[in-house]
Amino acid sequence: MPRAAAPNPAPEARDDFYARVWAVVGRIPAGRVTTYGHVARYLDAPRASRAVGWALKAVAASERSLLEIPCHRVVNRVGALSGRLHFPTPSAMEERLLAEGVAFTPEARVDLEAHLWDPQHPHR
Repeated sequence: MPRAAAPNPAPEARDDFYARVWAVVGRIPAGRVTTYGHVARYLDAPRASRAVGWALKAVAASERSLLEIPCHRVVNRVGALSGRLHFPTPSAMEERLLAEGVAFTPEARVDLEAHLWDPQHPHR
């Protein structure tokens, strides 16, 4: 089945969604990660995981810094570093997470059991 083309929302709607994504990601504590899906569900847009990724990719093109908005703390649903190619080097995302004490599994995925932060339940 062919993949659907990316939606092209009005710039105002996209900018508002991106700002909301950036606000959630900005709250992820050091040493914790969340997933694109968790952010999307928190924003009441459960089918918008890819749009969350687009919002994070847009950080590099914005006036915002990758450190101001800790994009490295967002991983895919299995803990893989699917956004790593949007950082200055392919290993930068992993290096930042390791520096924060985030553990990885033998499969080179973030140990979600130990480090998952859910914006709907931030104190768990």
